[in-house]
Amino acid sequence: MNDSEHADQLSAILVSLFRGVLYKDQGSDLWEGLFLLQSRVRDYVATLGLELVLDEAEGYAYLRQQPRGEGDSPLPRLIPRRPLSYPVSLLLALLRKKLAEHDTSDSAPRLILSREQIVDMLRVFLPETTNEARMVDRIDAHINKIVELGFLRRLRNRPDSLEVRRILKAFVDAQWLADFDQRLAEYQAFAAKAGE
Repeated sequence: MNDSEHADQLSAILVSLFRGVLYKDQGSDLWEGLFLLQSRVRDYVATLGLELVLDEAEGYAYLRQQPRGEGDSPLPRLIPRRPLSYPVSLLLALLRKKLAEHDTSDSAPRLILSREQIVDMLRVFLPETTNEARMVDRIDAHINKIVELGFLRRLRNRPDSLEVRRILKAFVDAQWLADFDQRLAEYQAFAAKAGE
């Protein structure tokens, strides 16, 4: 591969990473190129105050803001933080727990859930309502938000089935999951208070 081809491949990799998460299963050329040009990608994004996070075992890569140390020049945030609503946060936690259970009990690499399974998981923690259809519409909106964030992916051939993306493990880590039961109690208390 000549320098021009390397530059084109580097550009394609960077554009893909700036758009979001690069998955191994989305494009083998980009994924292989990322490994070949990894040090150049890291050097380039470091000038912007970003770092490359690459998990070869799980098959994803993304960019995140470098942590600021003392004496660092204050660069503006390139990657915005997004506050999440209570139901979206809760659903992410429930999906992460489900992914951990799947990893310990199932040999299949992908966790596929039906929309109905996800609705049932979240319904338990939401305030009771007399309008069931409205509650399901709200849960669908939360599911759509998580799809938009990239933690769930709709399957093309089965529109009511969603794949839990493994990148969720990077955002809801094992330590957080260890405290999950306590957080669930907090969520349930919050839901009870919201229902009053």
